[in-house]
Amino acid sequence: MKVIPCTIKRAREIVRDYHRHNRPPVSGLFALAAELSGEIIGVAIVGRPIARGLQDGFTAEVTRTCTLPCAPKGAVSFLYAACRRAAFALGYRKLITYTLQSESGASLCGAGWQMELELKPRSGWDTPSRRRAKGTVDGVAKLRWSVLKSQEGGRDDE
Repeated sequence: MKVIPCTIKRAREIVRDYHRHNRPPVSGLFALAAELSGEIIGVAIVGRPIARGLQDGFTAEVTRTCTLPCAPKGAVSFLYAACRRAAFALGYRKLITYTLQSESGASLCGAGWQMELELKPRSGWDTPSRRRAKGTVDGVAKLRWSVLKSQEGGRDDE
């Protein structure tokens, strides 16, 4: 596998077509793809943190990863590690992402991330002052994972 550039538009299309439970994010800071034998086998989209309280200018969030059915084992870990390297090269100091509590997080552990926080289910993001449609994973407990720039070292072989 190797990392190749990917537009956010193309990454969103792949997420739309292949992600098992989430819609594509509206936007992002950057996207990247994993390629194998000349074909894209997975993508990742990195953006500003969804939670406003985490938007400190030095934290980015992997808002989606998505692999195609043909992707080999380890492709998601490969994408998370590539996102980490890219974000830190751009000057970010922390990278976060969320998984459903029902997901193992093995791909994050494999990429050197740590579980940071358990989040209780919330009904959604809709408020009277800012109307929002119900999301596909509203009402589901989640886990927040993170990796810090200060934790870098010894993992650039991914």
